[in-house]
Parts: sequence; C-alpha cells; structure tokens
Amino acid sequence: MTNVLEVENLKVHFPTGKGGKVHAVDGLSFTLAPGTAFGLVGESGSGKTTAAMACARLTDITSGTVRLNGRDITHVSGAELKKARRDIQVVFQDPYASLNPRERAGSIVRRPMDLLEIGSPSERDARVDELFALVGLRPDQKDLFPHQFSGGQRQRIGVARALATNPGLIVCDEPVSALDVAIQAQILNLLGRLKRDLGLSYLFISHDLAVVQHLCDQIAVMYLGQIVEIGSRKELFTRPLHPYTHALISAVPSPERIGLDGNARIRLKGDPPSPISPPEGCRFAGRCAFAEDRCRATTPPLRVIEGGHAVACHRAEEPDLAAIAIAQAESLPAG
Repeated sequence: MTNVLEVENLKVHFPTGKGGKVHAVDGLSFTLAPGTAFGLVGESGSGKTTAAMACARLTDITSGTVRLNGRDITHVSGAELKKARRDIQVVFQDPYASLNPRERAGSIVRRPMDLLEIGSPSERDARVDELFALVGLRPDQKDLFPHQFSGGQRQRIGVARALATNPGLIVCDEPVSALDVAIQAQILNLLGRLKRDLGLSYLFISHDLAVVQHLCDQIAVMYLGQIVEIGSRKELFTRPLHPYTHALISAVPSPERIGLDGNARIRLKGDPPSPISPPEGCRFAGRCAFAEDRCRATTPPLRVIEGGHAVACHRAEEPDLAAIAIAQAESLPAG
C-alpha cells in the first residue's frame, strides 16, 4: 500500500540577509501510512511547523523530496500544485486568526471548493451542509460571522474547511493550543472520530506530548531542525531512548508519568544552539547530562534500535541511560 506521505532528507533554510541562513529544517525523513496520525513534537523553534508547512507546499523547500500518495510534489507549481491541494489541507493553530472575519462561516467552508472548482454550485452548498453536521455545527450557523462563535466552534469551522476537498491527509498545526483545556478535549475527540470514520491521515504538530499521546500512532521528536527519536506511541512513552525525549516526557502533567517518579522533572539547562550556526556533532550535546567528547565531534545518525524505533544518540543502547536520567531528575512539586 502506498504511503500517504513520504519525506526524504527535507531541508528548509531561510537566508538571514547577512550572508548566513537559518537551518529551520535540516534533513528530515519519515513516512506516514494511510489512516494513521503522525506526530511531530518539540520545543518552540525546533522546526516542526516549518516542516509541516513545507510538506503542504506552503513554505519553499531548499532540498529533499516530498511525495504525496506516491507522487513527487517537491517542485510542482501552477495547475499541478492546485491539483495536489485537493489531497492535503491544513487546520491552523489560531482559530481567531485563520478565519476571514468579514466572511460568513458557510462561505469560509465552501471557499476551497470554489477555488479548486470542485462540483457544481448546488453540490458545493450540499457539501457545506454535510460538513457542518459532521463537525457538530448547526445549519443556521452558516450565516454567522467568525466573531459570533466561541474558540472551539471556530476551530470546528477550520476543520470543516479542511475537509471540504475530501483530502486524504490533513496537516494539524497545533490545532488545540489556543483553546481551553476542556475544549481541547472536544476538538481532539472530533479529530479522532473523523480519522476513524473517514479513514483520514494526520500530520499532527504539537509541543505537548500529552496531546499527541491521545491521537497519534507514530511520533517523531524534533530538536533544532532534526529528528532525534521516532517510534510508535507505545515505544516512545514506555521506552524513550533519547535524553531529550526523557526530558519532554518528564514534563507531561500526569500522575502516571511513564518511567519516572510521579513528581520527577528533568530540567534542561541552557538554551538550544542558534539555528543560524548549529554546532558540530549532536545538536543536543550542550544541554545533555550524558554527552561525551564523541557527541560534540560526530553527528549521531538516526538508527533503528528495534522494530520501527529509531534514535539519533551515540549512547542510546547503554542499559543504564534511562536509570541515570531518572536519578538526575529534579524532584519538584507537580503542577
């Protein structure tokens, strides 16, 4: 079966205007199987949103390859790119900013069909009615403007708009981070139901591991433009291999924190290196309690440890690494 998305050695660099460049995404490779959700997680500035926008062809690609349903879309443009847009749509982070405030909700949801010339006018109207019902909105709300909806309802409009072209893949860029916690759960449940009922695939971007744990089948952890660990949800949460992943999981606000004491935190020291001049070797070495000389000199390759679980760490296979991480965790009040 053809993968929905195949990304190979993707790089996205932005010129700084001073002769340098920002290495926003620096060699990403992953695949997304049909009917699954693939999560990209990491701190702000890790490159996860830039990578997702490049996959959706909303950001220029410096090098590498992006294939959508087996078709190379890395450099397509014009009519070919317009055709590809039917198969990949985006739910944006901020439901307050991603909707045109001067356009009625029904028109917002219909807009992709108008732009891509999908169906007849009457078929588009019927599709809008269908989509409103699908995401839990009432038919009479089609005539309202975005400011007349709550944040959660606005995000439902965003989801309906993304579904309008019947895409196989939806990029979800932090789709619940701007919402209250109770509303987050409603939107995540909606996305999960749509994934199950419609056979959708998601490329899901988040800084919150608790969110991706709820929805994603595969998870990749990014740090400074690169993937440092990738595996199934179960593998990542029951046996994290990279020190950075350990730190992220220790910050998940849950009393059932896997592998760590209920109140333990691994507090990283320092800031990430500059993406304009990333260091030699492992980019996490400057903040890692386990870094050795080889870590600062040689970049660890992303290698498979077992099954589909891969990690970019020279010391990942050392049996005591997880125990050391736990022992060095700072005991802080939960919160």
